[in-house]
Amino acid sequence: MRPSADATSRRDSARGLWAASDAVLLDAGVKGELVIAQIRLLLTLMLLLIPLITFLRSADPRESMVGLCIISTAVGIALLVYIAVRRDLYRSWIPFATTVMDVSLVSAALATFLVLGQPHTAVNSRVIFEAYFIAIAATSLRYDVRTCVVGGVLAVTQYAAIVVYADSHYDLNNVVYTPFTYGHFDWATQLSRLVLLGIAGVLSGAIVVRAQELRRLSAIDRMTGLFNRGYFDERVAAEVSRARRSSQPISLVMLDVDHFKLFNDKYGHAAGDAGLRAIASLLRHTVRRSDIVARYGGEEFVLVLPDTSAEAAVEKVEAIRSALEQTAIRLPREQGTGALTISAGVATFPADGVTSDELLDEADARLFKAKESGRNLVVGRMPTDPPPPRQRPSPPPLRRERV
Repeated sequence: MRPSADATSRRDSARGLWAASDAVLLDAGVKGELVIAQIRLLLTLMLLLIPLITFLRSADPRESMVGLCIISTAVGIALLVYIAVRRDLYRSWIPFATTVMDVSLVSAALATFLVLGQPHTAVNSRVIFEAYFIAIAATSLRYDVRTCVVGGVLAVTQYAAIVVYADSHYDLNNVVYTPFTYGHFDWATQLSRLVLLGIAGVLSGAIVVRAQELRRLSAIDRMTGLFNRGYFDERVAAEVSRARRSSQPISLVMLDVDHFKLFNDKYGHAAGDAGLRAIASLLRHTVRRSDIVARYGGEEFVLVLPDTSAEAAVEKVEAIRSALEQTAIRLPREQGTGALTISAGVATFPADGVTSDELLDEADARLFKAKESGRNLVVGRMPTDPPPPRQRPSPPPLRRERV
């Protein structure tokens, strides 16, 4: 029996939610992880004061020593995570590892009271238990709904394990625990706590889904579906900085549609839009997932190709140029098909510049050279080209007019 359309749609939606974040959300998640790392480090340092003060003033320092060991470990881990994210050592598994760490630290603090023979504190705590909600809420800053699921499920299962252990190993309502400073034990209260943790996880995931939609809308050019100029400006400097730290090449490409105004005048603006969408589709399906493709403005596009040498970049762009030259663009209103070509300039770090502005200027100059040389051409760095000057005039020269 074949699954219904609704069942297939629900399955596809679930797969989409669990899929890895795209470049827009990954970049936002990195920034969110840095914010979380800063807050985590600050909070653990503040919490470290509690067992230190208690240790110095308590007649029985055992409880304080346990707390001191746990929180000191948390401070050390928080510091390592902060340094790793701060130094751009971000990896795709870090959000999941830090989510597990945040939730597990709360569970470890509650489980410590079981070890110390204070089960009511473990199951009825009004201070430590609330830290679960902080850990779950932090997952919404990572722009990845999968971490929300992991955080919520982990909090529910770990706390449930603590409650079950406490109930099975202690007679929690025995009079020996009088005066029940942390209250009596009852399963109704514990089940409501577990439900609240689950709701927090679901709510956090819903916030992330909505934030993902808004983030995509702010970074995507609606007509072509490519990244927009604002997102490109935000990312290009970071990518060049990463290439500088890792001593790896990075190429920047500027593309411009040849005679686009004439194409618009001949077939109409709707046909021009169809042509831009066809070029955007070709670019999107040609580049790697790690590459950045953006609409720079009007009929101009820009590509950022990490870990790509000058020769490899020219070869890749030449393949794009050749493919577009052979592409028949379907025109609206049954006008048949049309054809477009592109010219491109390629600049590569570090030979053509060490900043994003230098690379942009060099790619723009080579694009202009391609236009002057007859169009439908890719111009990259030649072996005889001298290195560009490191000091650029200020203000920068105006962009050249291209048609």
